[in-house]
Amino acid sequence: MNSMIVATDKDTTHNKQPTILIVDDEPQIIDFLQIGLTYEGYNVVSATSGPEAIEATKNHLPDLIILDIMLPGFDGLEVTRQLRKTRDVAIIMLTARESLNDMVTGLEIGADDYMTKPFAFKELIARVRAVMRRHGTHFVDTLTFHDITLDRTAHVVTRGEQTIELTPREFELLELFLMHPRQVLTREIILARIWGYDYMGDDNIIEVYIRHLREKLNDNPPRLLQTVRGIGYTLRG
Repeated sequence: MNSMIVATDKDTTHNKQPTILIVDDEPQIIDFLQIGLTYEGYNVVSATSGPEAIEATKNHLPDLIILDIMLPGFDGLEVTRQLRKTRDVAIIMLTARESLNDMVTGLEIGADDYMTKPFAFKELIARVRAVMRRHGTHFVDTLTFHDITLDRTAHVVTRGEQTIELTPREFELLELFLMHPRQVLTREIILARIWGYDYMGDDNIIEVYIRHLREKLNDNPPRLLQTVRGIGYTLRG
């Protein structure tokens, strides 16, 4: 899947995005990661067993693999052993195991990083970017739309000449909209991407943060961050 990364008021720039292979036998984990990573701008493919992971790596040549240890066929440790014989693909192991021995074994046989379930999507994305950078994959660090600019590295947002002070959650929400200008983002997508797939709170929280963003961006009445009734929100103008 291809996603838009940078858009301006005159044109849209498409970039060849890195491919991530998700290997997990839990459908809800695959669905959650696929939604979140796609909206982060990655091409995403998936596999549900050790043999499928090897085949998917051959067919799709992913830049990074998010790899569960407990898999049907053969486990993630064996997948890593086989891949390391011929490939230098980046690997982040994602598992419910918390044993120090599992962590050490995974890293010793060639995994680049290790996370345990449950996990925060924000932390996973940070690790994905860090591992990919170590493997030489580069990212677009500045997102723009009209006179709004968001610098991911410096964590700074400006509108025109004015710097906009945002909370971390507001920054993530604006970043999501800037990555998908003119696309309608459903409430479900926003909740999963910003608050996490296991969020059990009141979804009215979205309205609260949208209102804060509009106030700080001086977008009242809303001309940029528009409501699509019954569906969600979109960044237009």
